[in-house]
Amino acid sequence: MNATNSQAMKLESYWLETAPKFVGAAAGPVDGRVDVAIIGGGFTGLSAALALSRRKATVAVLESGGVVGEASGRNGGQCNSGLVQDFGGLARKIGLERARSYYQAFGNAVATVENIVKTENIQCDFQRTSKIKLAVKPEHYEQLVRTHDVLRDNVDADVKLITRERIRDEIDSDKFYGGLVQGNCAQMHVGKFGVGLAAAAARGGARVFENAAVTKLERLPGGAYRITSARGTLEAKQVLVATGATSRGPLGWFRRRIVPVGSFIVVTEPLDPAQLQRLLPARRSYVTTKNIGNYFFATPDHRLLFGGRARFAMSNPRSDEKSGHILRSTLAQFFPELSRVRIDYCWGGLVDMTVDRLPRVGEHQGLYYSMGYSGHGVQMSVHMGQAMADIMEGRADANPFRHLKWPAIPGHFGKPWFLPLVGAYYRLQDFLH
Repeated sequence: MNATNSQAMKLESYWLETAPKFVGAAAGPVDGRVDVAIIGGGFTGLSAALALSRRKATVAVLESGGVVGEASGRNGGQCNSGLVQDFGGLARKIGLERARSYYQAFGNAVATVENIVKTENIQCDFQRTSKIKLAVKPEHYEQLVRTHDVLRDNVDADVKLITRERIRDEIDSDKFYGGLVQGNCAQMHVGKFGVGLAAAAARGGARVFENAAVTKLERLPGGAYRITSARGTLEAKQVLVATGATSRGPLGWFRRRIVPVGSFIVVTEPLDPAQLQRLLPARRSYVTTKNIGNYFFATPDHRLLFGGRARFAMSNPRSDEKSGHILRSTLAQFFPELSRVRIDYCWGGLVDMTVDRLPRVGEHQGLYYSMGYSGHGVQMSVHMGQAMADIMEGRADANPFRHLKWPAIPGHFGKPWFLPLVGAYYRLQDFLH
């Protein structure tokens, strides 16, 4: 980035910077007794709070900072169907029916988000769109052809291939060799959505406490919990842990099972709408086929959001800025005419990865949990937050991931010392394949 661009760039989330402030936070101390205490004020926790409060449960949400201030307000804004894994490979490993149920859960999640946006009248620029996975090598396109055939024949008729000869109709770049389009997707302003979701939960009766980091959990006779936070102590009949990749609080059991991977994003200055239309004529959501790949789309105010696993590192201002340089360089490779465009925002966040990149939803020692969305959290966190209301009432069938085991990662005690090794492995895979 040149000196002018570097000075103009804010190391802040575009979503959080341009969202309205949440004005429905609970005042006063954390105290009393509730039916459900939710640890984490991101999409999972707020969605669960909304669903539970609709059922007349008393609910308290305890967020260590501001609502949606972490992963939920720092992601790529894509609300996509489809699994992280190759569907055919997953079906061979766990069976077609279970793989199909997972795929359908991700598809249903997009509808869940849309339903909440409409029901609660959340103004968040939600729009239905489609996603295209762009092949960065000829052999990647051949893999997309095989994926297309398996999806079409088994679980998703709404997929189509874009050949190399037609790819320039989709994106004005010479870096791609074809693509796979999936139709059941959406985009939205996740900051506005998160604030709207928090407001809806508060209107429903949930108390949403900000700056209330949980410092102690005590299980009481009978199974209830006493929860100590920075703003006081309360008792809850049930507890939902909805923290994702947190490094805070007495949640070591979860930290040993989650790999926190940094994901980084830049957002350009507003571009000429005609230029954006030429570069991205279909206005889809875009992802690339590399392991260390990229994702991007045009925002409603004519910016280009461009993100990816630029570095296998944790997010902090210095790391975010280094990643911003890498992302800007990649952006210029895809679109040379944008090589000198001003970058207005650059930020990072943590993706809560599991080893197999499938979510984990269940109960451990009286603590319910839903996390591990592995880069698909925009839709799955909202969807599973809604499902938790059923799961916590004893409806096991509401949890499509109930059969998955969740062992601790050997040698992982919270700090991901192995991230550079993981990054080196995936870079080698991208080079070789």
